[in-house]
Amino acid sequence: MKRTISLWLGLLAFALLPVLAQAPTPPMGKIHGHVINPTGTTQSSGTVSLSTDLGHTSKFTYSVSSTGDYAGEATPGTYTVVFRQADTPPDKVVDSFDGIKIVVGQDLLQDIDMSRKEFIDKLPAEQKKMLEELKKRNAEAMKSNEVIKNLNADLRVVTQDFKDAENARATAIQTLGTTASKADLDAKETEIKTAKYGEAEALMLKDTAAKPDASVLWVQLGQAQVGLKKFDQAEASYKKAIDLEAASKKPNPQAQGAAEAGLGEIYARAGKVSEAAAAYDAAAKVNPPLAAFYLRNEAVIFFQPTSNNPDAQVAAANKAIAIDPTQAILYYLKGQGLTGQATIDPKTQRIVLPQECVDAFQMYLQLAPTGPYANDVKGILQQAGQKIDTSYKAPKPVKK
Repeated sequence: MKRTISLWLGLLAFALLPVLAQAPTPPMGKIHGHVINPTGTTQSSGTVSLSTDLGHTSKFTYSVSSTGDYAGEATPGTYTVVFRQADTPPDKVVDSFDGIKIVVGQDLLQDIDMSRKEFIDKLPAEQKKMLEELKKRNAEAMKSNEVIKNLNADLRVVTQDFKDAENARATAIQTLGTTASKADLDAKETEIKTAKYGEAEALMLKDTAAKPDASVLWVQLGQAQVGLKKFDQAEASYKKAIDLEAASKKPNPQAQGAAEAGLGEIYARAGKVSEAAAAYDAAAKVNPPLAAFYLRNEAVIFFQPTSNNPDAQVAAANKAIAIDPTQAILYYLKGQGLTGQATIDPKTQRIVLPQECVDAFQMYLQLAPTGPYANDVKGILQQAGQKIDTSYKAPKPVKK
């Protein structure tokens, strides 16, 4: 008999276990909010707690996120909401709010704004002074960040303006059609360039006034002014950029190189050959990775009708070739510059090209046999009775 009772009692205890494990969860309410520190900016760390004894014993605690937010659940009741920083002792609080009620089924919004007057008024005088200084620095930093944000947006617009100006001819053809007259296409191209460079100049004039110590803005302003043929203003803008870089503790080689190359273009267009060469050389020296690019542009500028100078063209091409002998265009520019030294054979009446010119053209054809100037080069060589050489192999560029 006793055995039967013991077995029955054991079964009863076992049967009760699941009932105890499935005890109902008490009804809960919710709370959430945002924490602002005394400077008026988002608090990115710390904890928010709910207590019933003036903050000394925390019943529910929530972490403050990097965005200053907190959220969580709590049983219904009236609490003191407490904010503590990571290093605040458990028996201390940074800020608190009494009489906060949590209600079942509701999500209470309880922000903690430590920039409010009543909180600031309780701070010691020394802390108030430090806080004012910190607020001032924060305000200046925010203003500076906003300025930089606007400048970057303007620079993106200007970069696109320059691209649009470079493609102005293609845009003119697309707009007017392939049957449009050259005069109409020229006028449309000029209209597009003027509009794009004009917008770029206006933005950079505004931005250099807002942040006159940024050399890149002066470089972009100079480029826009060159596009508008305002060469005197462009020269001043480039020189301003160079002066800023010279005084900088962390010079920007890209800005320096672009400014020097910009001056080189201005001087070349004005026929100041030695000044132009010096400026382009300075660009190559200060920014070696783009040295061949700058010197190639120098050769191109001296090849153009408005600033044509064959000797300067050849000299620039030679300097660029010494750095990167794999660019076909350099040999074309060199060869073109040397064609002026050609003579006429009195017996055959054939053109006699300098050997250096022939070699340059042969190298162009080897590097770019179907390049945009290939037919032009072949025609010149054929007129001079030269056989096109197919054995040339391009040398490797010189590593800097």
